[in-house]
Amino acid sequence: MRDITLNRRSFLKSILALLGLLITAGGGLLAWLDRGRLAASAEPAAAAPQQPIPSPTGGDQLAEETATAGPGEPLMSMFVISDLHISLDDPQTSRKLKQALEDMKAFHMPIDALVITGDLTDTGSDRDYKELTRILSGYKLPPLGANMGNHDFYTVWINKNGGWDKDHYPNGKSDAVSREQFMKLMNYKKTYNEMKVKGYTVLLLSQEAYIQEKPEVGEGAWYSDEQLAWFKERMAEAARDGKPVFVMTHQPLPPIGENGGTHQLIRAKEFREILKPYKNVFVLCGHRHQDFMNGTNHYVRETFHYFHNSSVGRPLNRNYQQQAKDHAQGMYVQVYADKVVLRGREFETRTFIDEANWTIPLEKTAKKA
Repeated sequence: MRDITLNRRSFLKSILALLGLLITAGGGLLAWLDRGRLAASAEPAAAAPQQPIPSPTGGDQLAEETATAGPGEPLMSMFVISDLHISLDDPQTSRKLKQALEDMKAFHMPIDALVITGDLTDTGSDRDYKELTRILSGYKLPPLGANMGNHDFYTVWINKNGGWDKDHYPNGKSDAVSREQFMKLMNYKKTYNEMKVKGYTVLLLSQEAYIQEKPEVGEGAWYSDEQLAWFKERMAEAARDGKPVFVMTHQPLPPIGENGGTHQLIRAKEFREILKPYKNVFVLCGHRHQDFMNGTNHYVRETFHYFHNSSVGRPLNRNYQQQAKDHAQGMYVQVYADKVVLRGREFETRTFIDEANWTIPLEKTAKKA
């Protein structure tokens, strides 16, 4: 996708051109424009009594447990899902998330954590967050972690009546409002965070700004100096014991040697440089929505192991069309003493996907004092 560079002076004149490029998977801006504005009179579904959503608080790590297992059994297991796109104006997104959670509820193998890698909502609006909270509150969840996607910043396009309103952008909103909504849901102090799952580190990097604050980023993931410094420090600590480390992003990386533009991780050179010294690093991203069964390559070997997840809300074919409308997919990750196994899951049929089945042997590393 083309890199987009805007400055504040030309922003208003360029916004329509930008909108034409924001073709995000299935639930992007063009899909919204095609559907027309949201129904102003639509009200959120009646909320069930809300239970606290288990998640890290204030950037603190989760209570660490000792990973113990019998011979040949996994030491840690988690589900990683992405691109829920929860929207009251698209009931299928709510149905599919509940379908995924029902599958996990009946799952016959351990789930030590649930991680959501961005685009939790379709518009980042209060009404969509309320719907997401209503669904999550109906389940007894394992420890939950998440990061922000570009759609979670879309509240600037939504007016006070719940309608899509590009003419009055930013509709009295700001990127700060979007960040606050996400952090309130997750009980975070920052948009990025760390989880400890049975002694294994999961780092959740997060887009920090959208075009209200930084027009030049388009739909790309911009990470601040502060976040990248935190990432470097946490990687050095997490890799000290030789265990595999999991890094979650929303937007994918551009080609090696490049920084990203819209729809990509922007400061990609620094991101890759931070990971370069370490073995047994697993990076999982979302955003592409590519169905595990459409022939797209979902695994790339760099200095780290790089996986593209599918989508719960809207898996797409190679032409970015929602052809298999009932599909809802995610990944199940298992850590063993000598390997990591990653398997695609089809929540619609409660089955694993043959085309998405990877076993990655772990490299031996010298533990640092």
